Amino acid sequence: MDHEAPHYLHHLQVPGEERYVSLALVNTRFTLSHGPVDLLDGTEAAHLWLVRHELLPDRVALNGRQAGRLLGLREASRALFGARAVGAVPPGESLDTLNSALGAAPSTPRLAWTSDGPHRADEPDTGNPAAAALSLLAEDATELLTGTEAEQLTECAAQGCARWFLRSHAARRWCTTKCGNRVRAARAYAARKVR
Repeated sequence: MDHEAPHYLHHLQVPGEERYVSLALVNTRFTLSHGPVDLLDGTEAAHLWLVRHELLPDRVALNGRQAGRLLGLREASRALFGARAVGAVPPGESLDTLNSALGAAPSTPRLAWTSDGPHRADEPDTGNPAAAALSLLAEDATELLTGTEAEQLTECAAQGCARWFLRSHAARRWCTTKCGNRVRAARAYAARKVR
């Protein structure tokens, strides 16, 4: 654990973030007891997040325009997740943003061979590492939105929480036990107050 980083960088992953980095991207904006937190607030923070998620080499600088595109992709992905969750048509601007990121560093299909045998491995164009990172995030969001786990994608039901997660069962409504405990505690407090 990096002890130099603020404590909120060490928040527990919500279900699905370990498989979908686009879900982790959407969850970089959340609220704690002291107020809103944005893990991508500023170019340095955006660079750190991309490096920590192994999407960008540490030696590659990120400029303000590229950080802005990352923020745009986050908000577009959030809108697309929201539309998918309620069965609505997403805003055209969100689709355009994601598709633009997909096309910025198109993948080249490759045949890879591991101990498990042959499989397809798509490699993004690495001539522009920042564009490649955004392209990988956009591909990941596309895979989540169109894959078999898309039906499990849901926003946390805890008031004030804006995180998205993959439900492990139909009854799950909260991204973490901490959110669930907060909701139950608020319910218990309200019940005591009524008496």
